[in-house]
Amino acid sequence: MMAAQPPGPGHVLPGSVLVHEHILVDFGGVKNPSQYDRGAVLRMARPHLEEVKRHGCVRLLECTPQGLGRDPLLMKMAADLTGLQIWTNTGVYGAANRSGVPDWAWKENAKQLAQRWIAEWKKGIDGVRPRFIKTAVNGYPLEELDRRLIEAAALTSLETGMTIASHTNGGGKAAEAQLDILDKLRCPLKKFVWVHAQSEKDHAYHERAARAGAWVEFDGIGPKSRDWHLECVRFMESQGLLERTLVSQDAGWYHAEIPGGGEYRGYTFIYTDFLPELAPEVRKRLMVENPRRAFGE
Repeated sequence: MMAAQPPGPGHVLPGSVLVHEHILVDFGGVKNPSQYDRGAVLRMARPHLEEVKRHGCVRLLECTPQGLGRDPLLMKMAADLTGLQIWTNTGVYGAANRSGVPDWAWKENAKQLAQRWIAEWKKGIDGVRPRFIKTAVNGYPLEELDRRLIEAAALTSLETGMTIASHTNGGGKAAEAQLDILDKLRCPLKKFVWVHAQSEKDHAYHERAARAGAWVEFDGIGPKSRDWHLECVRFMESQGLLERTLVSQDAGWYHAEIPGGGEYRGYTFIYTDFLPELAPEVRKRLMVENPRRAFGE
């Protein structure tokens, strides 16, 4: 086997952070969790993690939520193998037709949910401390469960200081509804990341959310979406809002529910085919500075 070639000129960004990626997912959900071999997952993921490290990546936020394959121990094993920082999360994910929502989350109020997540932050999960909150709303208008999950996330953030990354179905209207909930609970909007903002085609929503203080995340960057993502970033730049903008790929994905894990998408496209289209100072802002401002050190 040939040795891996070093990245080409302009494809390395030291100290960069990927804020929305996956290693393992399990869409069997809480009702039908898959049995998988951690060793097999690591064998598939490790070359991709080591490859992106050569591009200057030092940290990857693994956004797989509880109930859909979150495995903090596996993340620790991957971090130990590769030398990358790999962060895991707390929270409950309300999208994917609610398949990741445990029974207790349907019954508990926002304060009770928050106490669960705060306990994970204090005690760790399998010895690993979550570093951010991952939740989701299923669409707009928000349903009762959606509102309760966002209220719980806000209460957890107020107690722990963790940032909320919310997978947002329903576009800009759903994003604004979540910001209203945080505002009523006096949770700073700078603690909210609108995940999958690229799904909203009206830039006016992106601008309003950013001016309100929230983070607007354009993820899912890949060959088919590159031009749209570049348009989104350039719009934010034109409005003086790069300081509220995040980008990532939503890549990886060892599917535990598929024999052999399915097709694993690597993490380097953003370095080789997206960032070179942007000025060096923009690359640094998006990939080095903003992730730390959004999620901490």
